[in-house]
Amino acid sequence: MTDKAPVGALKNALPFWLSLGMIPLAILGATVGGWTVILLPIYGWLSVTVLDAILGLNEENPDPETPETDLFWYRFITMIWFPIQFVTIFGMIWWVTHTSHLGALETIVLFFGVGVISGTVGIVYSHELLHQRNRLERWLGDLLLSTVLYSHFRTEHLLVHHPHVGTPRDGVTAHYNEGFHRFFWRVLTTGLPSAWRAEKLMLARRDLPVWHLSNPFWRYGALQLAMIGLALWIGGLVGLALFVWQAFIAVWQLELTNYVEHYGLTRRYLGEAKYEHVKPHHSWNAAHKASNWLLINLQRHSDHHYKPQRRFPLLQTYSEDEAPQLPFGYPAMTSLAMIPPLWRRRMNPRVRAWRRTYYPDIEDWTPYKEATNPWPAGT
Repeated sequence: MTDKAPVGALKNALPFWLSLGMIPLAILGATVGGWTVILLPIYGWLSVTVLDAILGLNEENPDPETPETDLFWYRFITMIWFPIQFVTIFGMIWWVTHTSHLGALETIVLFFGVGVISGTVGIVYSHELLHQRNRLERWLGDLLLSTVLYSHFRTEHLLVHHPHVGTPRDGVTAHYNEGFHRFFWRVLTTGLPSAWRAEKLMLARRDLPVWHLSNPFWRYGALQLAMIGLALWIGGLVGLALFVWQAFIAVWQLELTNYVEHYGLTRRYLGEAKYEHVKPHHSWNAAHKASNWLLINLQRHSDHHYKPQRRFPLLQTYSEDEAPQLPFGYPAMTSLAMIPPLWRRRMNPRVRAWRRTYYPDIEDWTPYKEATNPWPAGT
């Protein structure tokens, strides 16, 4: 494995702009219709998976001490994505509600593809942005999340998922043998209340009421209402329905990814509501080259949780001895997750091998399915 992969130059950042290829496909589907409306899902899932098979793995690691000034061209794609996605979503709503050459099925499939853009790319970019300290990037992350009506993800991700990953308190750590469909319903019904409780606790530590203006839920609500209002104004009820449809598809893809990232992995329980520190082996790692380009290294998830302050171009990959490895990139793995029997056949043996490797002394894993670290009473 190479110690220091090149980073700074534009040519090194350009592969991570793979997402831009989705925009002309969206325009083609909207203007031509017919079979072209399926090109976006094909691009986002099938073509990237094929490229992964052709290009193989990227096991090079950049210098983690690379100065931020050398990362401009990497940051640039995430900084410009909100206006691109905003124009794409609402431009498509205007187009299909003011023209008549697309049939109902074509329109539904087209906005499924728009959801692929806002989910596969938009939420992934928002994830990178909301981890940053500066206000501009965090605002851009909030704006992206508002276009898929999932603004609470910021709170849930930063205040719940990262501190409690691999424990029962983290709702998006998928349990061993838990099928995706059950997981998805569980996350949809518990994520928002969990985020609300987390902000409530944060405010309580400052002796502030939950309705204080510093509660980000005010911003979340205002931004989402603005997006809903804009969709309604541009396209009426049909426009609103299409906006909600693409948002649902985006959230579905996000939670498919969450399901894959930590399936069956747990941190050792130390007693007294304490768990071991997060380590690289508490996340599934994938070094597949093309899907990491599209997903801006999200698949180097072991390092993201180990060092969450690192920007995506500096994330490290790990060997099989250091972190559990996925057999394919996320596009293929999330497709597999939609068929629980096939998923279990492929992944359950890997989880059992992971347990034998890292926790050979634990014979009974039943307690790790229980809420051994629940929310404090009354919160």
